Amino acid sequence: MAVFTPLGDAQVATFLEPFDVGRFVSLQGVAGGTENSTFFVTTDRCELVLTLFEQGEQEELPFFVDLLDYLDAYRLPIPGPIHDRDGVALKRLADKPALLFPRLPGRHPENPSLEQCRVIGDTLGRMHQLSRHFSGHRPNPRDLSWLTAMHHKVLGFLRQEDQTLMKNAVDDFEGEFAARGELPQGALHGDLFRDNTLFEGDRLGGIIDFYNGCTGDLLFDLAIVINDWATAEDGRLDQARHDVIINAYQARRALTADERALWPTMLSMTALRYWLSRLLVVYVNPPAHDLTPHDPTQFRTIFKARQMYGTLPLPEAPASAAGQSKTAR
Repeated sequence: MAVFTPLGDAQVATFLEPFDVGRFVSLQGVAGGTENSTFFVTTDRCELVLTLFEQGEQEELPFFVDLLDYLDAYRLPIPGPIHDRDGVALKRLADKPALLFPRLPGRHPENPSLEQCRVIGDTLGRMHQLSRHFSGHRPNPRDLSWLTAMHHKVLGFLRQEDQTLMKNAVDDFEGEFAARGELPQGALHGDLFRDNTLFEGDRLGGIIDFYNGCTGDLLFDLAIVINDWATAEDGRLDQARHDVIINAYQARRALTADERALWPTMLSMTALRYWLSRLLVVYVNPPAHDLTPHDPTQFRTIFKARQMYGTLPLPEAPASAAGQSKTAR
């Protein structure tokens, strides 16, 4: 159970009073999660999600509130935080920062259909089209500079073959990115795995958990999606899912020439980002709570597949989206 700070009914009932959400009925802790305490709250009017922030850079929480408010204003399937009657969303409860959200319908897709892949590609493309104009700023905490600085910490725990593979890849990434200009920038989800989405059948109920959100290369977000949504168990890409996602994305925002050139590098780099972050949790920075870390093996497999087999050809963008991309630049 990912409830690190238990709450009582009376505490939550009092917390809800400044919000126009109805009268408290019940409280349920939510299983899963690795960092924050999450609860389902039922009132006589609606279903809510209450999140207590247990760790991390809490001074950055206003960035997430602003980003979610911005995206929610454009009616994307994203739960904007609920504001109280005075317009305040970020509160404190049990001496922890707290946010209240509407509870969205659906379940995490384990084996996404092609239609679910199309929907996530379309939604991400629309989000990126809008997020390029978001005024907030939070540097990507897991970009190439982080990889360069942090990969040395795990090398001693790896066999020689993997040490060499990791070191050589980071060197190659630095050279390849240096050879290109700045890629299109905007606000990112930063962790858009299947388990951060909710679907009812093929209908997207919502995208959740923006707490890896940041600003940076839009291509970084798309690569994370492809590595999770369109990858087989052996780490190789599933062409049907890959093409459906990319086609739907590019109907909203066409990739630039530099993005297309760096696409194999970005796919490989984001795979290494998750292999490294999971290795760090296992060997260097264990979780603050008694939770089982994610297995690094999955992303080692994906990273090695990207290094060995590269990527699939990128579909061409529709003419209308390509024209919009040129105008946006």
